[in-house]
Amino acid sequence: MNGFTNALVITNIKTKIIPMVLFNLILFLKKLNYCLINLNSWAKNCLINNRFFISDIVKDKLLKFFNKRLISLEIEVFLNSIFNRFTPINTIKMPSILELEKTASQVRRDIVRMVNAVNSGHPGGSLGCADFLVALYFEILNHHPTQFNMDGTNEDIFFLSNGHISPVFYSVLARSGYFPVSELSTFRKLNTRLQGHPTTHDGLPGIRIASGSLGQGLSVALGAAQTKKLNNDKGIIYTLHGDGEIQEGQIWEAAMYAAHNKVDNIISTIDYNHKQIDGDISDVLDLGDLNAKWQAFGWDVMEMNGNNMTAVVKTLNEAKTHLGKEKPVMIIMKTEMGQGVDFMMGTHKWHGNAPSNEQLTVALAQLEETLGDY
Repeated sequence: MNGFTNALVITNIKTKIIPMVLFNLILFLKKLNYCLINLNSWAKNCLINNRFFISDIVKDKLLKFFNKRLISLEIEVFLNSIFNRFTPINTIKMPSILELEKTASQVRRDIVRMVNAVNSGHPGGSLGCADFLVALYFEILNHHPTQFNMDGTNEDIFFLSNGHISPVFYSVLARSGYFPVSELSTFRKLNTRLQGHPTTHDGLPGIRIASGSLGQGLSVALGAAQTKKLNNDKGIIYTLHGDGEIQEGQIWEAAMYAAHNKVDNIISTIDYNHKQIDGDISDVLDLGDLNAKWQAFGWDVMEMNGNNMTAVVKTLNEAKTHLGKEKPVMIIMKTEMGQGVDFMMGTHKWHGNAPSNEQLTVALAQLEETLGDY
């Protein structure tokens, strides 16, 4: 080889090969750390729920061991700093729209499989909101799945107010790294952390409020938003509500409170699929002009197609530019209940009904398996 070729080889080794080797090494260590954290969490959960037949003395010793970090926070921060330093520029990218859509397809598979396995749950609204929650957790939120804590200091926080669509919430939390995907198989079973409506007493990562009773999520979220402002925390608060939930009086009390107190670090979204458990919204209790109502209550109102991933990502990013202007932000999101499964779309009947085994087969045939079933 001539001098130019030698120089080119040396340059490639310095600028490309060494950084790539270091990048893959650190990536491996980060993934190992993530696996250890999940193993730690599983072991602690088993001990707390007495799934091992051991004496109390041994149990206490094991709990003390598992309460220690297997990799210290200092080492984890160091790994992250090295990882960021040696990550090739072309690998620092957010998921593409196609990747988000494929993730949403897998989430929809999780949803129908979860409710079918126990013959209970709420698939309709869950399927309709899959695109929104995938975009939020995989593209929009500033969050740390493997370092979850209830305070959420210096990160964005999401509150699911219409807690009955827990299947989509659990799937997205698991797929984004909050807890093992395999745990989705315990949905609505005895002693599970994945209750029909999210609860906090079992310490499931990603869950900050119990949201079985409709209408309360916005009030909780406003408290969190004001706390962040008082602490000079730049994190954003996000919420999701069902359109039937908007019939609750507490929602409108919170709406007034938010505007009066200029809570401008919150982005709320209404899943406007026009369906609730008893039928069409217009037949049960018509909401009228939602856009005009929220504007009249002092909110900055936006609209989006919640089943178009491009529109969801674009609107959520645009909504962030509306913050800090002394007005809370509300997005009216138009979706189709049962989106992705043809026989579930266009009807309220799948609000809280699970598909049979035969119907599950039909549903799964319409939903691409992209990340692997649990």
